[in-house]
Amino acid sequence: MSELPPRESMEFDVVIVGAGPAGLAAAIRLKQLSPDASVVVVEKGSEVGAHILSGAVVDPSALDRLIPDWREDPDRPLKTEVTDDRFYWLSQKSALPVPLFMAPPLMSNHGCFIGSFGLVTKWLAAKAEALGVEIYPGFAAAELIYGDNGEVRGIATGDMGIGKEGEPTDSFTRGMELLGKYTLFAEGARGSLSKILIAKYDLAKNCEPPKFGIGLKELWQVDPSKHKPGLVQHSFGWPLDNKTGGGSFLYHYDENLVSVGFVLHLNYENPYISPFEEFQRFKTHPAIRDVFDGAKRIAYGSRAITEGGYQSVPRLTFPGGALIGCAAGFVNVPRIKGTHNAISSGMLAAEHIVDALSAGRANDELTAYEDAWRGSAIGKDLWPVRNVKPLWSKFGTMVGIALGGLDMWTNTLGFSLFGTQRHGKADWQCLKPAKECTPIAYPKPDGKLTFDRLSSVFLSNTNHEENQPPHLQVADMALQKSSEHDIYAGPSTRYCPAGVYEWVGEGADLRFVINAQNCVHCKTCDIKDPNRNITWVPPEGAGGPNYPNM
Repeated sequence: MSELPPRESMEFDVVIVGAGPAGLAAAIRLKQLSPDASVVVVEKGSEVGAHILSGAVVDPSALDRLIPDWREDPDRPLKTEVTDDRFYWLSQKSALPVPLFMAPPLMSNHGCFIGSFGLVTKWLAAKAEALGVEIYPGFAAAELIYGDNGEVRGIATGDMGIGKEGEPTDSFTRGMELLGKYTLFAEGARGSLSKILIAKYDLAKNCEPPKFGIGLKELWQVDPSKHKPGLVQHSFGWPLDNKTGGGSFLYHYDENLVSVGFVLHLNYENPYISPFEEFQRFKTHPAIRDVFDGAKRIAYGSRAITEGGYQSVPRLTFPGGALIGCAAGFVNVPRIKGTHNAISSGMLAAEHIVDALSAGRANDELTAYEDAWRGSAIGKDLWPVRNVKPLWSKFGTMVGIALGGLDMWTNTLGFSLFGTQRHGKADWQCLKPAKECTPIAYPKPDGKLTFDRLSSVFLSNTNHEENQPPHLQVADMALQKSSEHDIYAGPSTRYCPAGVYEWVGEGADLRFVINAQNCVHCKTCDIKDPNRNITWVPPEGAGGPNYPNM
């Protein structure tokens, strides 16, 4: 590319990357404690909430601390409280109820709320703007800005109007530099800048490898006679085999809405597994399918979920900034909840930034935030469940879940029989060669209960500017052919929930096709490619899904 003009820049006290629960909670808390502080939030979605995908059963404990009177707000987005909590073990044809008295108290969902966290973030954004926070949706943070001593000084938003070959077009517009005394990264799981920071400052040096799952979700409007407001239903087992971790959820809320979802752990071994197809199979279970008789599917989406827990949380701070929310990996895996910890981490980081700003500091390391999180509500939430994921991975679903439950019970008494288990391999290292595995024949979709990926992507309202450089970058196409295709039978064509990747042609004409227009920004390819050969970077502007209420 020819030499570009310099960027314009703007100075703030705090720059926040990502208008999810962590980023918005940090912004709100900053202004609550320091009304004169200048705070800006950049969000890659076309609007706040456009890229938010969560179940969601929300533990309100953190929201209660952030906005104590939220329940009195007539416009509050969470109105359906959990009234019925169920848990099942599924075989192919039956559903065995798991008595809830066997589960540790921390697994109870009573007192929680069901709703759309996309709508929650829109509501939080309004609260933040009322306090004076500047929020810029449709601008992805594409580059880190460093100071003379290697400290983070802020971020640059992506340039607009760059053609496929990397040259400026007639509509070219340079991105902006947003500089701050501190920068918080709330990008969610596998954030594009967060992973650079983790590598640059060696933040994961003393941690277990990060672990992830892929979460897929559909929103349905069901027959009123089948709607049970306040019902929360979780299950594990079929259609997954005992070696493949994952589970499902079914939540009834608001006006005849049912949120149905499926989570598959990305440490699976068989390259023939398709998370999307497993999700579709799950809906056909005799105990599930009746809910959707006469129903209409109105939304679809997918997103990577952090699953490493306590052992995998990297160092959170570096000169000039910090990681918060799912960028840090604060999801409680057995509870399938992370929004409460995301809000808590945003608040905690904000409180330490206010202390630093009051002391006249800038662009140094917020070591007090790093030192505080383990003793905070976040650490207390993650510590008792730290062994559930590794035990599940080592012993399979049936034995692993039982041992994990036992460990959670003993942790309520202040000890663990298992100490702190290790995760072992990273997810990208877990695939077996295709010759060691059995292909899976998935049934064809019926278009009523089960669907194909392209019709599903249509419901996500995904859109990207076509004339732009690819935001899914393959480092070595020859390696993709010799390994991803020849050894692993092209798992990218199956693990992607949006039909982005295809192997087309035969023999010398075989080529790897990337349909980037379909990408829902789940980041699974960036996590699961067996050679770490695919990198996800932010596309231009507001590209990606536009979830209305996920």
